[in-house]
Amino acid sequence: MSEDCPEDPAPMRPQSLMLTFLGQHVLGRDLAVFSGSFIEVFARLGVSEHATRSTLSRMAARGLLCRSRRGRRVYFGLTPRSEAILTDGEVRVHETGAVNLDAGGCWTLVGFSLPESWGRQRRELRSQLIWAGFGMLHSGLWIAPSHVDISDILEELNLRDHVKVFSAQPSGPTDIVQLVHDAFDLEGLAERYRAFLRRWDRPCPLPRAPDDLARQLHMKAEWLQLIRHDPRLPTRHLAPDWPAMRAQQVFHELDAAYEEPSRCLLSGILDTITTGARSLSGAVGDGRRRAASRPEDTPG
Repeated sequence: MSEDCPEDPAPMRPQSLMLTFLGQHVLGRDLAVFSGSFIEVFARLGVSEHATRSTLSRMAARGLLCRSRRGRRVYFGLTPRSEAILTDGEVRVHETGAVNLDAGGCWTLVGFSLPESWGRQRRELRSQLIWAGFGMLHSGLWIAPSHVDISDILEELNLRDHVKVFSAQPSGPTDIVQLVHDAFDLEGLAERYRAFLRRWDRPCPLPRAPDDLARQLHMKAEWLQLIRHDPRLPTRHLAPDWPAMRAQQVFHELDAAYEEPSRCLLSGILDTITTGARSLSGAVGDGRRRAASRPEDTPG
């Protein structure tokens, strides 16, 4: 069946699915998960044992996971780097959202002119600006529809002395709606939201998935990918039927519906040990510490 068919999940890299799983079931719980548990969970997502093991190894090599060994078993937990990435994702999903109802008119304006020989730095800066929600108005002139602090980006790329940043407001005769269409690929973004709705806004989403755990992880991985590339333009500059509004509603409704069935399934799958502030000694217990049981002192 083609990937455009609503029964098929959106194509996802194993690492995207892995990060989604870790954010949903490990973040904030001081847990490391047995590699065999990852294999069992990801088999439900159609990811092979080899691909799962390779993904775990690559993420550990990149500082996104840390290994702990108990006897012959290897467990994988979060690192400060992966915790920061996952926390950012949770904020975008549950706090920031995809729909910007802000009535303010402040924009962030970024201007730069780099030497021709700095091709790599220019590409990296453009990539980081897109990630931060900017669109290109002209070559070397980028805008974002809110206050965006790019100090860390400039520090990381060592471009602080080559980039100028302003807070600005459009004024006549500037046509702000036309400006938005010029700087951002609105049709491409709208089509991605429509594709999400074709898959999920239906009576039985992803019918070939084995269970609601697989559905939730597929859906959330796709949603995270969507909103991470959405500049969150104010709705007053967009069409009244902007599909992100319906897509966000569908996502939250299904996420809530899948939550309890997913945790019940995981309670029989996950073998975990405690990490972080808690002592690792004796943490395995009977070999089945459940990530589905959230500590009471962990923020929801």
